[in-house]
Amino acid sequence: MVRVILAAVVALGFASQLIAAERPPNIVIVLADDLGYGDLGCYGQTKIKTPNLDKLAADGIRFITCYAGSTVCAPSRCALMTGLHTGHCRVRGNARVALRPEDACVAELLKKAGYATALVGKWGLGDDGSAGVPNKKGFDHFFGYLDQRLAHNSYPAWLWRDGEKVTLPNVESKTPGVAQTRAAYAPDLFLAEGLKFIEANKAKPFFLYYATTVPHANNERTRAEKSGNEVPSDAPYTGKPWPKPEKDKAAMITRLDSDVGKILAKLTELGLDGNTVVVFASDNGPHREGGNDPEFFDSNGPFRGIKRSLTDGGIRVPCIVRWTGVTKPGTVSDRVWAFWDFLPTACELAGVKPPGGLDGISIVPSITGKGEQRSHDFLYWEFHEGGTKQAVRYKHWKAIRPAPGAKLVLYDLKADVGEKTDVAAEHPDVVKVIEGYLKTARTESKEFPIRAPKRK
Repeated sequence: MVRVILAAVVALGFASQLIAAERPPNIVIVLADDLGYGDLGCYGQTKIKTPNLDKLAADGIRFITCYAGSTVCAPSRCALMTGLHTGHCRVRGNARVALRPEDACVAELLKKAGYATALVGKWGLGDDGSAGVPNKKGFDHFFGYLDQRLAHNSYPAWLWRDGEKVTLPNVESKTPGVAQTRAAYAPDLFLAEGLKFIEANKAKPFFLYYATTVPHANNERTRAEKSGNEVPSDAPYTGKPWPKPEKDKAAMITRLDSDVGKILAKLTELGLDGNTVVVFASDNGPHREGGNDPEFFDSNGPFRGIKRSLTDGGIRVPCIVRWTGVTKPGTVSDRVWAFWDFLPTACELAGVKPPGGLDGISIVPSITGKGEQRSHDFLYWEFHEGGTKQAVRYKHWKAIRPAPGAKLVLYDLKADVGEKTDVAAEHPDVVKVIEGYLKTARTESKEFPIRAPKRK
């Protein structure tokens, strides 16, 4: 009898291994908000403590040439969700433009593949009543902010849970967007929601898009109080002889690091870390909108520019990928890829065919170390604040058109990672190739046309 029971136990264990092997991996992407390339210890930061993210990098792959979808929030997230760069995607700027029913979203595709799907945090791709709300774009569950501008306030009076407003104990002051009573910190609520979703869906494949608002500043509070990096406490930096905005920014990043650690611990507790692909990235470069100076922590690392710049300081972001048992620990990859590669990558992981006409390509071979990795001919960005600006990365070259009709500025990233010296005159052949790409890089957009800067 004992032998029969033991045999049954062994058989069940073997069966569970087979199920795990056949089951596609869970996908968790943690997207920080305005976190710079140089804000993490594993990317060279020396003042801010990020032990959990440093360990994640030590256990997985640290990409050093990953590009955000844009240099500001909404279009970067649109590229991430739709597999299209800002020459083709629906939302190309921070204006209130919503995704349409025909705009394929990664959550819709994963849901069709049998995944439970959730978005926790900031959306920015469709307000209430539009076709672009998360629950209409494939997310079974949504908790957070729809409007990225309302997301400036980390102590909101309410948040959305699916289609309903959830009232919070925070009370807004006379200054819109600034809380007078700060009782419930939104990122803490996001952590609880994310952990709850993982627990509830441990028995089936799931996709969690954890779009925290940290370390984005409260712009409105900055204007009113000169310091807008909102955090419940500036620990563990309270005693540092730093300006208050810098203490708060550092505390926000360390708090984010702690939250990531808790998500990873939950995966381990549930025995899911070996079947979960974890991705960590930031939506664009670092800000100065909290009253802080990006140079204080060298937040953009070796690159020039910050948020709202098309130089690499505004669009090259930290990115870590870990798939325990698959990714080789401690790998540093210089694979050039961008946010629009996430959708086809997620589709390949899930075993579902992506839609045609994408700008992205799957980077699964770079993650697994197996198979042939395709490369982009070029990467493209456009940015519409203060007139249209365009940028192209082609091989190790980076070109920026600062205004419509202006000559391209060309940088050799191999020799000039800080993009300080324009070498367009010395390389007309490279400029000609990039000019050719620019002719076909975008489709027209009524909401985001090519515009010259306004004359002062």
